[in-house]
Amino acid sequence: MARPRLPAAEDILPYLQRIDTARWYSNFGPLLMELETRLAHRFGDGAQVVTAVNATQALTLTLKAMDLPAGSLCATPSWTFVATAHAVRQAGLTPWFVDVDAETWMLDPAVVRERLAHAPGPVSAVIPVAAFGHMPDLAAWRAFQDETAVRVLIDAAAAFDGAVDASLPMVVSLHATKVLGLGEGGFLATGDPELARRVRRLTSFGFDGSREALCVATNAKLSEYAAAVGLAALDGWPADRLRWFMAAQALRRALAAVPQVRFQSGWGSRWTTSVCVVGLPDGTADMVEAVLQAEGVDTRRWWGEGCHIGPAFAECPRDRLLNTESLARSTIGLPFAIDLTAAQIERMATALAQALPR
Repeated sequence: MARPRLPAAEDILPYLQRIDTARWYSNFGPLLMELETRLAHRFGDGAQVVTAVNATQALTLTLKAMDLPAGSLCATPSWTFVATAHAVRQAGLTPWFVDVDAETWMLDPAVVRERLAHAPGPVSAVIPVAAFGHMPDLAAWRAFQDETAVRVLIDAAAAFDGAVDASLPMVVSLHATKVLGLGEGGFLATGDPELARRVRRLTSFGFDGSREALCVATNAKLSEYAAAVGLAALDGWPADRLRWFMAAQALRRALAAVPQVRFQSGWGSRWTTSVCVVGLPDGTADMVEAVLQAEGVDTRRWWGEGCHIGPAFAECPRDRLLNTESLARSTIGLPFAIDLTAAQIERMATALAQALPR
């Protein structure tokens, strides 16, 4: 399904040699500070970045740093990876699953605003998810926050390429499977320095310039070794970004002959990500998967049938999830990688044409 590729050993070596020279291995060393600075530059003046061991912890700790009422509702899509809902629960909040838009596969701020009056309790926050790397309308979500006073936190785990605006707090994953990865890792980008400071404190035992624990916290710091991989990945990002786009364009061209297969808006032309999730005629996902499997082409339901189906979240309140249920029946993840070959693309196109004849 995927062939993750992190920086080669020779590209990481100069950073490892800097670690050897400094003998500073963790606890916000110079490489980690450089990584955060370079990431922050992507978001413009005034943005701050706080790294964490993974994006799930970054989501959890950011929600905690927002000081929201314990047990209050956090509106979130069920159509997301389970990490989103896990983070809400770990932060002491209750996920309230709201349906996504049928076209964008994301929460619509106008719909969420209307559904607030029907929520089964006080709603303190909402987490719009960048579906498979497609960024939501941040201006609309800023207006939503201003009008409702409900705090907005963007889960942009798969959206490194499009994550360049920190006007709303945003969490991005640096997992090995993402377009820019360092193995395990994630970061918060925000234009709110106080929020950044609170999250930093929560990643480091509650310390803030001293050895005194100022709040109940955890240890979620990245090491210098992780930062070394991240810096090497950033060095190679311009070239890698182009290769991701080239792979996506090659796949789009091949599947132009199968018009029933629908790509996300802008995928491979305006933005890139490490997965390819396509829309199919309603209710055909099972059949298409079976045909592809018979031809030796693997597929994935990256988000299953939605978070609300799993036992961990079965008791969480939910709105009507008609679009989520439809997407579960009509989307599949195709094999995709930065080095996807022409032969692999042709194999997929042939199998899909067989599964969905005109």
